[in-house]
Amino acid sequence: MSKPPRLTLPSGARAHVLSTARGGFAVHEAGEPVRGTALLVPGFTGSKEDFIGLLEPLAAAGYRVVAVDGRGQHESPGPREESAYALDELALDVLAQAAALGGGPVHLVGHSLGGLIARAAVLRDAAPFASLTLMSSGPAAISEEQQERTKLLVAALETMREDMPGVWTAMRSFDPQDAVPDAPELAEFLRGRWLATVPEQLIATGRILLSEPDRVEGLSGVDLPKLVLSGEVDYAWPVPLMDDMTHRLGAERVVVPGTEHSPNAEDPQVTAGALASFWDAHPPL
Repeated sequence: MSKPPRLTLPSGARAHVLSTARGGFAVHEAGEPVRGTALLVPGFTGSKEDFIGLLEPLAAAGYRVVAVDGRGQHESPGPREESAYALDELALDVLAQAAALGGGPVHLVGHSLGGLIARAAVLRDAAPFASLTLMSSGPAAISEEQQERTKLLVAALETMREDMPGVWTAMRSFDPQDAVPDAPELAEFLRGRWLATVPEQLIATGRILLSEPDRVEGLSGVDLPKLVLSGEVDYAWPVPLMDDMTHRLGAERVVVPGTEHSPNAEDPQVTAGALASFWDAHPPL
């Protein structure tokens, strides 16, 4: 679970609803498109707030940055039907979001599950994009260890979807006993985000993490600059697996020192610098 480094938007950033051909999506936006526009897609159980630490440095680097809640995720509405959250549907949402931003090709970033969604969007239609960054996201389904945890969560949601507070309490009971407690404001936000997310979204996207096939060969044939960015340790997709994916994709590679599955939240300054450097080298055509 990604934990935002802060909960207040930086000066110059704003929260609003991005209107698209597939409905409205809650977003955080900052910056002007001096050097380009970037669309940031969050991961499983996550939200746009996971990118809040990136907004100010990327805006200062000359980029318009838009972080989005996917359908049924946190502050974006979504139906109570699992079929609405199939990977193809989520990919079409990303394409609609990119189209709504206007101004030419956008740099697309997907964190964790968001990487699988971003990849699916690019495989469907790469034309709206200037580049693709897969952040802490791997070639196929998550690791076996994480699959067991995710299966338990999906099973709990399937039987207790009308008791999201109960599922939250059960899920947090698996936190390490020696974990540093969250600050009260963060704890309140994390619980509120969970309760606001549509349970069918979590069930369907959890299944994506469990079953996604390897699509690296197809993605390697897409003529877009690609970056694989991760922390030094990752339990969802082990770092050697992402290293191998980088080689298979012919992509660029960045490892953010001292971070794990969420470098965007754990060290946003270094992560933002790596993204801006990559985008600077590959401006929209």
